[in-house]
Amino acid sequence: MTAADPYQVPAEPAVFEEEIKKSRFITYLAHTPSIEAAKAFVQHIKEKHYDARHNCWGFVAGRPEDSMKWGFSDDGEPSGTAGKPILAQLSGSGVGEITAVVTRYSGGIKLGTGGLVKAYGGGVQQALGVLQTKEKILTTDLKLSCEYNQVSLVEALLVEFGGQQQHADYADRVAMVVSLDCRKADAFRATLFNRSGGQISAVVNVEVSSS
Repeated sequence: MTAADPYQVPAEPAVFEEEIKKSRFITYLAHTPSIEAAKAFVQHIKEKHYDARHNCWGFVAGRPEDSMKWGFSDDGEPSGTAGKPILAQLSGSGVGEITAVVTRYSGGIKLGTGGLVKAYGGGVQQALGVLQTKEKILTTDLKLSCEYNQVSLVEALLVEFGGQQQHADYADRVAMVVSLDCRKADAFRATLFNRSGGQISAVVNVEVSSS
């Protein structure tokens, strides 16, 4: 998989709840496209369940394989029994831009280290099982300038390559910003240059943005 390839992200939040030895575990999953969004979601759940003993969490805030955007916390549980099992389920799911928060209301019965690992990891696994996902396609923005009589050529190529016009300024010439799947950007630029007889060159406007 390359940095340009699409990946799955949550289409909507998911919740899974279960009781284990009188402890109540509630697992929340949400789409969080950045580390800041992930931390904000964690804080939201902590405020929602301010009276819970633990709100343990893990996140994969970018591409599924981008470990630079991973994070986790045991939130008071024994080290390695909550945050790591949560993150292990997320990072192994192939889903990116996702945060899991597992809220625990303790029932007074100790689960032991192994029991906690199984409870926290298992809750996330069950939540992932009901999670609806969608494909995220990474796009590149290109800017170009053409004559008025060349607009139809540009528009036809956008249809051919599955791109979209984002912005256009109509002055002496037409200045346009278009967006398309970054895997198709080089082919689009080459085709545009060739079919316009070398009169239209598209250059990268924003290196890679997310649609």
